[in-house]
Amino acid sequence: MIHKRTQAKWEEPLILNKGGAGRRAYIPESVNLPKETIPDEWIRKSPLELPQVSELELVRHVVRLSQMIHGVDVGPYPLGSCTMKYNPKINERIARFPGFADMHPQAPEQSIQGTLEVFFWLQETLKKLTGFDAVTIQPPGGASGEFTGVLVIKAYHEARNDTKRDTIIIPDSAHGTNPASAAMAGFKVIEIPSTEDGYVDLEALKSVLTENIAGFMITNPNTLGLFEPNIQEICKMVHDVGGLNYLDGANFNGIVGVIKPAKMGFDVMHMNLHKTFTGPHGGGGPGSGPVAVSEKLRKYLPVPIAAKKDQTFYWDFSNKKTSIGKVHGYNGNFGIALRALLYILRNGGPGLRKTCETAVLNANYLLHHVRQINGLTIPKGKNVPCKHEFVASASKLLKETGVSTNDIAKAMLDYGVHSPTVYFPLIIKEALMIEPTESESKQSLDLIADVFKEITKLAYSDPDSVKNSPHLTSTGRLDEVTLAKKPVLSQLIEKKDIFS
Repeated sequence: MIHKRTQAKWEEPLILNKGGAGRRAYIPESVNLPKETIPDEWIRKSPLELPQVSELELVRHVVRLSQMIHGVDVGPYPLGSCTMKYNPKINERIARFPGFADMHPQAPEQSIQGTLEVFFWLQETLKKLTGFDAVTIQPPGGASGEFTGVLVIKAYHEARNDTKRDTIIIPDSAHGTNPASAAMAGFKVIEIPSTEDGYVDLEALKSVLTENIAGFMITNPNTLGLFEPNIQEICKMVHDVGGLNYLDGANFNGIVGVIKPAKMGFDVMHMNLHKTFTGPHGGGGPGSGPVAVSEKLRKYLPVPIAAKKDQTFYWDFSNKKTSIGKVHGYNGNFGIALRALLYILRNGGPGLRKTCETAVLNANYLLHHVRQINGLTIPKGKNVPCKHEFVASASKLLKETGVSTNDIAKAMLDYGVHSPTVYFPLIIKEALMIEPTESESKQSLDLIADVFKEITKLAYSDPDSVKNSPHLTSTGRLDEVTLAKKPVLSQLIEKKDIFS
């Protein structure tokens, strides 16, 4: 059952318009602050206008602001491809232990044995999960991981004086950063189409395989949420012309614990720790994009790699001469690496397999409901199960009612549900990319399905209501085009008696 938000919308006064003269939160009578000399030209000529509010008013203000922002801790967040799963709070608590949080990255090895041990065992667990021979934790995110992996491929070919290999093949169902990463590394990019079923077109692939091919980049499961049934054949085709196979591991949550990517025929992959193994990554970061490689590529990985001798952990620079070099300051985002290791160890191998199976079950349950909704269709992979996500299209709804995918996304906020990823992948018109993850219960999945049903039903009976959504959020529909082209980055507050 849908529980639609029905509270009346009202304008909350700015904190500058609250409080009163002399009102204040608790401040100790004496504060031991260092004395600093400030140049005269830096000293304000007029008092700073700050709100004078009580502690209770301040707390209410901060809590209210936190409630105005939707997040995975607030309500369902079926954001496709980005795997916005719940982040266990115990991981957050441990990541804040002073021995971890306050450690300086340039501290000597003997004083950061705990930190090095985290890096080492994370490398080992990722090797176990992927089937690869070596791992670097250094890349700070998925796109950085892609770039690192492609540079490793480039270094491999250059070391063999195979300089004619200047091209990377990428399917049209790949993540959008793949072509950019390949181009940044100096490669030409050939895009090949998908079949009607949403898989790689083998004939199209065969037609572009030449001795100039350096590698093939693919997301598997792909961005349609489909597992490539011919993946081993594809990898062999690329290997037969001397190319290497790269797996974009952003969708690792759909296969983790079930199949090892190295067994499919891949040579290199990156993983998004913040997606598959949890980590707070809303608002652009932080992230972590480790890269795993086969034995023949080990020596090209960024330096250093965490290593162990007897009972001592250390930074290993032994491949410095052949390495592509560092790709990030220090050794990556340690806080996310730590959270990921905690998640892996607490679940264990069977537990990670269970999370994957649950994510796939949840996605297919929701897919079953969406297939029955008037106005929504599943353009590719119509009659096959998905993995951890799937892509629906609102093209039919747009044609019949004028209500677009963007309108649906905005309307969902009125029901306390975040929208899926919209308008991606580009090969699906009016795309809704939906990923519930294993975090959601059956009740949450039913809520998401009911919200889709309610909005599409409303689109046919009262389309203007949907087009003008959201109605109950703190801010209504924004002019996103103007917002992007003419952003207002600051605003002068009109001077008045704000404490009256």
